Amino acid sequence: MAPRSFWKGYLKLSLVTCPVSMMPATSESQKVRFHTLNAKTGNRVVSQYVDAETDKPVDTDDEVKGYQQGEDDYVLLEDDELDSVALESTRTIDIDSFVPRDSIEWIWYDKPHYLTPNGEVGEEAFSVIREAMAATGTVGISRLVLYRRERAVMLEPRDKGIVLWTLRYGDEVRPETEYFSDIEESKPDSKLMTLIKTLIDERTTAWDPAMVNDPVQDRLLDLIASKKKGRKPAAKAKSKPEADETPSNVINIMDALRKSIRSDSKAKKR
Repeated sequence: MAPRSFWKGYLKLSLVTCPVSMMPATSESQKVRFHTLNAKTGNRVVSQYVDAETDKPVDTDDEVKGYQQGEDDYVLLEDDELDSVALESTRTIDIDSFVPRDSIEWIWYDKPHYLTPNGEVGEEAFSVIREAMAATGTVGISRLVLYRRERAVMLEPRDKGIVLWTLRYGDEVRPETEYFSDIEESKPDSKLMTLIKTLIDERTTAWDPAMVNDPVQDRLLDLIASKKKGRKPAAKAKSKPEADETPSNVINIMDALRKSIRSDSKAKKR
């Protein structure tokens, strides 16, 4: 059974409009979460704002937002002042432009959502917009108020539906030149390249969602199950200390690659 939608509105392209529903494409509901308890009483611990100078609790009515402009110097903003600059929520995804699918790099992607027609009435219009984007290799760009902020969103056709990605703001993405500019440009040794390509070929396989399973989550669930049954959790095996010596020259890299290829080949034969 599909989860309930958390947003309902309209998808619009010029004069073509259809009702749609949206729900997050990812979920953390299965993630193991913990509460903080008082070990002496077994009661839950609650958090509370405390004045940094007086150490006294602050009443909710006395809490106010502040923008720091200097040390111990803040511009105070009331709730009604913050509301005055907030954008009114919109229920229409109005596609105002299209761009080539490959022109938006993955680093701009934020959160994915599944967009579906809301009822049979809008299915035809929804399908036409989806198929037209797929046929032209384009994605739609729009703006939408989500999570209390206006965001640029990208609409990408996928199977029978559309994936709506919220996009990161311009000041959230750091330019790669700040980090990569100091790396020296050099042409790798051709023999090393050949060995690396061989190693890549040996390890190339089909994508499987199991590749991103969380082993710590599984071990946590096992630990919780053992504690429920009153069993003592198994002791953690001691890991071997890492070698201090790090290969630093071409000969060592070459030897390491050759050993890696031989090891992978033997593993495949087995």
